Amino acid sequence: MPSVTVALSISTEEFLRYYRGSAKQVIAHTVDGRSVSFPANILQRFLTHEGVHGQFVIEFDNAGHFKSIKDISC
Repeated sequence: MPSVTVALSISTEEFLRYYRGSAKQVIAHTVDGRSVSFPANILQRFLTHEGVHGQFVIEFDNAGHFKSIKDISC
């Protein structure tokens, strides 16, 4: 299954734009420099009062659709 690793630092204010619907996709750079986009709603469970921060592995199926996300920051 294809996967990418991204380091994210999204403030609470910025994440609210996604929550309110003004942005649906997050565009980020992987740790190896590629650009990737994924649905913003997959980050909701990682949202704290400080925003979304950490390093995450995102898995996609062979068609490129989101399958899972895991926080690997620890």
